[in-house]
Amino acid sequence: MTDGLKPRVRAPELRGRGWLGTGGEPLTLADLRGRFVILDFWTSGCVNCLHVLDEMRPLESTYADALVVVSVHSPKFAHEADADALAAAVARNGITHPVLDDPALTTWQAYTARAWPTLVLIDPEGYVIAQYAGEGHVHAIDALLARLVPEYEARGTLTRGRSPYVAPTPEPGDLRFPASVIRLPSGSLLVADAGSGSLVELAADATTVLRRYEGFREPNGLLVLPDELRDVLGYDVVVADTVAHRLLGLNLADGALQVLAGDGRQWMQGDGTGSLSSPWDVAWWRDRVWIAMAGIHQLWTYDPMSGDVEIVAGTTNEGMVDGPLAEAWFAQPSRLAPDGDTFWLADPETSALRRIVENGGALVAETVIGKGLFDFGFVDGPAGDALLQHPLGLAVLPDGSVAIADTYNGAVRRYDPATGEVSTLAADLAEPSGLLLDGADLLVVESAAHRLTRVPLGASARATGASHTTGRPATEVRSGEVELAIAFTPPPGQHLDERYGPATRLVVTATPPALLREGEGRGTGLVRRLVLDPAVGDGVLHIAAMAASCDDGDEIGAACHVHQQDWGVPVRLTDDGAARIDLPLGGTT
Repeated sequence: MTDGLKPRVRAPELRGRGWLGTGGEPLTLADLRGRFVILDFWTSGCVNCLHVLDEMRPLESTYADALVVVSVHSPKFAHEADADALAAAVARNGITHPVLDDPALTTWQAYTARAWPTLVLIDPEGYVIAQYAGEGHVHAIDALLARLVPEYEARGTLTRGRSPYVAPTPEPGDLRFPASVIRLPSGSLLVADAGSGSLVELAADATTVLRRYEGFREPNGLLVLPDELRDVLGYDVVVADTVAHRLLGLNLADGALQVLAGDGRQWMQGDGTGSLSSPWDVAWWRDRVWIAMAGIHQLWTYDPMSGDVEIVAGTTNEGMVDGPLAEAWFAQPSRLAPDGDTFWLADPETSALRRIVENGGALVAETVIGKGLFDFGFVDGPAGDALLQHPLGLAVLPDGSVAIADTYNGAVRRYDPATGEVSTLAADLAEPSGLLLDGADLLVVESAAHRLTRVPLGASARATGASHTTGRPATEVRSGEVELAIAFTPPPGQHLDERYGPATRLVVTATPPALLREGEGRGTGLVRRLVLDPAVGDGVLHIAAMAASCDDGDEIGAACHVHQQDWGVPVRLTDDGAARIDLPLGGTT
C-alpha cells in the first residue's frame, strides 16, 4: 500500500471492441505498466464528458512522460455505439490519446462506473488508487500526481516514456464537422464550422467558399442581429463559441471580433454570470439574445444594449421537469427556434423537443416530444408516443410546424402542432445538426459528412419504429429502506469549505416519482435513508451531489473548488438486492 492511502485494488484489464489512436494496435495494462494511467469513461454526446476532455489537456502536458490517458467510450445512445460514429466523435473533439471502444460496457462494468464522466487513476504498478465522478476533478488528480510521481520514481516502479498515441491522417475539405448555418443579409450563407474553429461564408449554392473568419475555438450557434441594432453596436453576428465559453460579436465587413459575454473560464457552482458554460446556440426573442447554456442545462439571456447577462431558466440539474422556468430542468439544451409567442428548443440528452410559452402571465417550459434521460428511439405518430434520438437542430417551417434535426437517428423529423403528429422527412443523413429554411427546401448541416445537403419540404421517409432504453445494467436493490452514500475525500492539501455553512449538498428525485416513498428532496449530508416502494417496481434514481473544498491555510488567494455530479441510476427492486447504494463523487480508493 502507498503511505496514507487505503489498500489498493488490482485494475481490471481493458476490454472492448477495438482501439482508436493506436495505429490499429490493441493496448493492455501490461503495455502501460510503469506509468500512471487515467481511464476516462465518457460518451460522445455528453457535454460534461467534453468538458473533462478539455480539463485534462494541461494535465496530459504536465505529466507527458509519466501519465497515459485512455478514453473508454461507453455509449449511452444506440448511435454512439456505432464504430464510425465513434471515429467521427474522436476526430471532432481532437482527442490525442488512445480510445477504447467499449460498446458492450464491458470495461465500464469491470470498473463499476455509474456516471458519465467517470475518471479512474491507476498507479504504475497496476492498482486502482482513485476514482472520481463528474467534472472539475483534474485539480485533485494534479495534486495527487504531484505527490505520487516522486514517490513511485524513488521506488523504481515509475518508468517514463512516450505516449502510445498514433495520430490519424487528417481528411481534406472546406468544412470540418459544421454545426449550424444561417442566411446573411447579403444572401450568402454563414456556417459555424466547429471542427476547424472558424466561420465559413458560402455562396448561395451552399458549396462555394467566399470567405473564412478565424479566431474561434468551436463555434456552434449563430445569430444575425436585427437591422436596427447592427449599426449601433458595431457588429452583425452573435457567435456562441462553445469550447471557449464565450459569446462573440462579429463585424462582417472587417472580420473584427469583440467579446460580448464570458471571461473564457467555464462556469462552476458559485460563480456569477461573468463566466459561461458551453453556450451552444443563440436566438433573438423578446428583445434579448437567448443562450442555450448546454454545459449547465440552463437558458440565459444577453441584452446587447446594456450588456446585462441573466439566468432565466433551469436549475443546473439535468433532467426533464416542466413548469415555471426557474424550476424547470433541462438536459443540455442545444438548438433554439423562436416563433412568435412560442420558443422551441432541442433538449438532446432527453431526446426531447420542448417549448417555452406564456401561461397565466408567466413563462413555462413544456415537453412536446420526449420521455426522459434514458428513453429514445425512431418512432413516428402522436407526439406522446413519438421518439427521437439526441436531436441537435430545429427550424420553424412556413406552416408553423417544426423541423427537427434528429441527429443520432440520421434523420429530419417534423412535428405539426395543429395535429400533434410527428413524421419523418428524410433519413440516412450523417449526423444532421443544423437546419435552415431555404425556399422550398431545408438546408441540412450534415456534420459527420462535412457538408450541407438540400431536402425538399415535401419529402417523406419512414421511421424505423425502434425504441430504446439506455443499456446500462440496473442496480439491484431491495425494496423498502436503502442507504444512499456518496463518497468524497478532499484532494491532498485541501479541506472542506465550511466558511458559509455546510460544504456538501445532495438532491434526490426518482422516475417515476412514486418510487421514492421517503428520501426525496434537497439536503446537506452525503448519506441519506431512502424508502423505495415495491408496488411501483423498477425506476431511475436521479441524484445530484456537490462538495466544496479549499486549499489548506488561511492565506489570501487560497483556491477553492466545487466538485459536482449528477447520476441517473437505474434500479431494479429484488428481494435479495443491496441495502446500500455507494456512489463515488471523488477521492482515493
